[in-house]
Amino acid sequence: MNVLAFGPLQLGDPMLTAGVVVLLLVVITVWQMVEIVDAYDRGALTVFGEYRKLLEPGLNIVPPFVSRVYTFDMRTQTIDVPSQEAITRDNSPVTADAVIYIRVMDAKRAFLEVENYERAVSNLAQTTLRAVIGDMELDDTLSRREMINERIRQELDEPTDEWGIRVESVEVREVTPSQGVKGAMEQQTSAERKRRAMILEAQGERRSAVEKAEGAKQSEIIRAQGEKQSQILEAQGDSISTVLRAKSAESMGERAIIDQGMQTLEEIGRSESTTFVMPQELTSMVGRYGKHLSGSDVKVDGDSLESLDFDEETRELIGLDDIAEIIGEIEQTEMDVEAMEAEAQAIKEGQDISGETESAATATDIEPDIDSGDESGSDR
Repeated sequence: MNVLAFGPLQLGDPMLTAGVVVLLLVVITVWQMVEIVDAYDRGALTVFGEYRKLLEPGLNIVPPFVSRVYTFDMRTQTIDVPSQEAITRDNSPVTADAVIYIRVMDAKRAFLEVENYERAVSNLAQTTLRAVIGDMELDDTLSRREMINERIRQELDEPTDEWGIRVESVEVREVTPSQGVKGAMEQQTSAERKRRAMILEAQGERRSAVEKAEGAKQSEIIRAQGEKQSQILEAQGDSISTVLRAKSAESMGERAIIDQGMQTLEEIGRSESTTFVMPQELTSMVGRYGKHLSGSDVKVDGDSLESLDFDEETRELIGLDDIAEIIGEIEQTEMDVEAMEAEAQAIKEGQDISGETESAATATDIEPDIDSGDESGSDR
């Protein structure tokens, strides 16, 4: 009997049941007493519904069965603002939506001051978005997104600070005008582009006309300058040609006289007569160019006249380079004249008195002619 009393407990034994219940109560109590908070969370602890404290990340011991913990994510959170219809200040209906980035800065105030801070921030952002767009004109809502974002953020800042929430940024994703407004804007844009195209085309035509006029002006100036230069050169050429022709004619006339005189001298040299006449033109030319022909100056009353040298152009025009040949012909003619005089003297000595009288008369006739030639040459 005693052995049976201290043996293993039988199933259904009240003591075994009580032990199991106590064990379960201990486990549940420990489970209720231990609260684990993640690193990015904060926990608001309430005991019998009364706020006690914030639980830090890690293992926390709380009163069991009478405590509740509300966790708050301390990271930056994103809240989508649904599309909102609004009317701008110039009565243009638009639809806009946005996204808000918030962060819980004070978990206690977010727990005590607002029921659901995410929903509260979203509703406040919707009304603020409509108010900001309604205070702007359509063109500003389409082109000044940064200003809209900043104004919404400033409008949300003050009320959310009381909730322990900080609005880090607001981004308006899209502002869409109504279909009628879009059609009008497209027409306006098309008209503006056409106007700019017409302006650019007009400016291009004006610039082209200016360039053409400037080019024509420069062309006329250059053409006028060319014609002027051509006329000047032509006039200079005519003047030079006239002078050269005059000089050439004068030179040719003088050379013709000299050539004629040489022919006359040749004929005189071949003639048997002791009386000959020198052409006045030839004696004038000999007097004029005496220095070049004989190397001596012309004398008038015993005084020598200084001759001037000819330049290359004049020498070429009047043929002074051929004077040597002319001088040679004149010397040959003088030699012939001397031979004729010697022959005439021999004939004179072999003739009678009448022949001598005739020869003297002939000599007397020659001397005035020679003197006349000399005077003409001297005057020349």
